[in-house]
Amino acid sequence: MQPSSFLKRLIVSVNPSERSRVHRRAKKAIELCRALMSERGEVSGAALAREALSAYDGLSEAEAESFFALLESDFSPDPRQVIRAADGYRDYPSQENLNALQRAVEPPRQELFRRLNMAPGGTAALVAMRHRVLRGIELHPEWSSIAADLGHLFTSWFNRGFLTLERIDWHTAAMVLEKLIQYEAVHEIGSWKDLRRRLEADRRCFAFFHPALPGQPIIFIEVALTKGISTSVQPLLDLESPVSAPESADSAVFYSITSCQDGLRGIPFGNLLIKQVVHQLGREFPRITHFATLSPVPGFRPWLASVADSLHEAPGGREVTETLKQLQGDDWFKRKDMERLQSVLMPLCAYYLLYTKQGVEPADRVARFHLGNGAQLERINWLADVSTRGLHHSAGLMVNYLYRPGDVEANHESYVREHSVVASRQLKRLARDCPLFQRQEIAHTRPKMAVEIDKPAIRDEHLTLTRAK
Repeated sequence: MQPSSFLKRLIVSVNPSERSRVHRRAKKAIELCRALMSERGEVSGAALAREALSAYDGLSEAEAESFFALLESDFSPDPRQVIRAADGYRDYPSQENLNALQRAVEPPRQELFRRLNMAPGGTAALVAMRHRVLRGIELHPEWSSIAADLGHLFTSWFNRGFLTLERIDWHTAAMVLEKLIQYEAVHEIGSWKDLRRRLEADRRCFAFFHPALPGQPIIFIEVALTKGISTSVQPLLDLESPVSAPESADSAVFYSITSCQDGLRGIPFGNLLIKQVVHQLGREFPRITHFATLSPVPGFRPWLASVADSLHEAPGGREVTETLKQLQGDDWFKRKDMERLQSVLMPLCAYYLLYTKQGVEPADRVARFHLGNGAQLERINWLADVSTRGLHHSAGLMVNYLYRPGDVEANHESYVREHSVVASRQLKRLARDCPLFQRQEIAHTRPKMAVEIDKPAIRDEHLTLTRAK
């Protein structure tokens, strides 16, 4: 929370007249929303929607909190109507009673949002509204119903039929290029020169756009066209690296994917984007046979800290925890005697990706994303990202998730049904070297195994312990 916002909240909490003013402005915006719900004319409805959104847009943070409180309490389903409709359907499960039940359980908020969307710029305003709600959910968990209603509508409004896939290159409008620099969330774009190198002939950048948000990328992906699947991100980000002929590439490496609109968080664009880009690159470059990511492991270092005690008690764990002390400092990766640390970190990371869970799914959010899309967990790369962020979150490690077009759907179905982690044999063997795995073996509580892959892994002489060059 910003200091100015905190001070405003404090003033509101101790000043009755200020509380009254805040509530009055929020109530005015809500009254406009109620009027919009009773309006039947399309033209007058659009004008009223514009007026209501304008009133909302002028609210301060404290006033917006009051607005959302009223939106949550006054535009939710009537519990009595829901119970009556449910009883009616239970007693006589006809289509008519089912329709009545569906009408009863749908929050009036959803119809309000549909009508607000009639205003010019309505979609953008509602996306911004959901972002505001998501920012405040930690303090106001009851707002989750508002976020859920907007998310439900956005899933329809932003489905694949309304999205357009566009390639972004150096000749794309400057406004869009500036958005790439602004939004890039994985590997910061430091300059226009940096951006231009990422848009050269041996690179590709694709984005989804929506007609209601002109000039605003929804999500974009950056791809390197390479010979062999990349094992380190630094060469891909090197501004002075030579531009290679894209026709000679046999691999497409997805090294960054960024969602641009915070208000659309949780709407599943990434799966669609990757599949569409794989299809498009396959048509443009028939020689490309490998489609893979070069992905961070953002939860690895925090997880290491959380299992320090368990690791210390595992077979050989004391020696391992002593070795992990080498991670201290900002330049630990520059040491020459790194073999021991590598032999410790790689199995730990493999174990983390294969067996550490958040509920029934992998604990690592990037792993959840790619495995849920139908990718295969293929390889861990040593010192693949030695940036400050890469060292802090992932201990410099990066992962290749492999997208085999012929296997994606089957992998996706396996993950959805059984939450199976589809992984290469080499990576699974690596996890067995982790002391935590060995400790569970001794206790006869072997963790659920990853899915065995019978197909050969990437044809690369360094399948798992790959040192970044």
